[in-house]
Amino acid sequence: MRPISYERRATRAVRVGDVVIGGGHPVVVQSMITEETRNIEGCVEQIIAMHREGSEIVRVTTPTLDEARCLEAIKAKVRERYRDVPLVADVHHQGTDIAVEVAKYVDKVRINPGLFVFRKHTNREEYSPEEHEAERAAIEESLVPVIEAVKRRGIAMRIGVNHGSLAERMLVTYGDTPDGMVESAIEYLQVCEKHGFRNLVISLKASRVPIMVAANRLMVNRMDELGMDYPLHLGVTEAGDGDYARIKSTAGIATLLNEGIGDTIRVSLSEDPVRELPVCYDILQSLGLRKTKVEYIACPSCGRTKFDLPTVLHEVREATRHLVGLDIAVMGCIVNGPGEMADADYGYVGKAGGKIALYRKREVVKANIDQKDGVAELIALLRADGKWVDPPEGQPVAERRLTAVPMAR
Repeated sequence: MRPISYERRATRAVRVGDVVIGGGHPVVVQSMITEETRNIEGCVEQIIAMHREGSEIVRVTTPTLDEARCLEAIKAKVRERYRDVPLVADVHHQGTDIAVEVAKYVDKVRINPGLFVFRKHTNREEYSPEEHEAERAAIEESLVPVIEAVKRRGIAMRIGVNHGSLAERMLVTYGDTPDGMVESAIEYLQVCEKHGFRNLVISLKASRVPIMVAANRLMVNRMDELGMDYPLHLGVTEAGDGDYARIKSTAGIATLLNEGIGDTIRVSLSEDPVRELPVCYDILQSLGLRKTKVEYIACPSCGRTKFDLPTVLHEVREATRHLVGLDIAVMGCIVNGPGEMADADYGYVGKAGGKIALYRKREVVKANIDQKDGVAELIALLRADGKWVDPPEGQPVAERRLTAVPMAR
């Protein structure tokens, strides 16, 4: 089994428009619009809004050929009104014709192995070796025109397996397990490699976190055995909404990222997709994979706390939240404060008698500051150290997010 490691898994670089997935590049954030694809104007507006808010790649569904053909106008209008946003087309049924069509316009084509060569379930109990081979031949026949289409334009393909839409042959052979998800992806990878195409990203998604985590771990092990180095797209599909959906998504995505697995992520919420993006960036920041905002370290407060910690934390955050790249600690007392905030760039620590102390790393810079002057004194220290810049006016938070320097790990 692959050991848990804080080193990211080495993968090939796969370009999607002006974004690169894998190859040691920062983990990419992406999402999917909810507008109907035939509503070209609505799609254009939503794509632009999502990219501005931090979705570095945006996906659009194309269930029929009519929707697929809409992508030409969508792509052109987005470029004309804004800039060239990396777009992915989502292809399910009638896979070959739609995938070949969308490949003319987008930067990546996503296909679902469970539905690409569509077969109705027949309640079979087994498949013979000959039937397996016939199915693999059918996959190759349907996939080769798509491979040729994406190769012509030099674009990428995502082989996106969903636990809930596995082909019957995989369910019969492997059961409703991660093994079937992995083998489904491997079959498609092997066809692509046979025809000289390796500009590929893989995803194995499930609505249940343990299944999603197990499938991706198993996929990494199988690729290692086969000498494959394709980047992985992580997500817990159909996570729902609210706090639980965010926790569920984080449990799956962060677990794998912390093992060095994963090169691009999507948090799937039953909400406005723009609301997925802060969750993605918070996951990445918490693991030290992207630095997109100030990191605040604060104690939970207890009987030793020397000030109203939630209020002070809010005041410090409002004054300094634009200083992307800094780590700032707000600690309630001197007992644990200096030790717990040792990794912070600056510390604001409560003392007895209505006083606070300011730290630079582990060093006390100024003590016995009246609490009412604490934030002003912190800003003065930042100015003196050359760390202060005035807050940008009229610049959305997301644009600062996009221009933030990623953290290497």
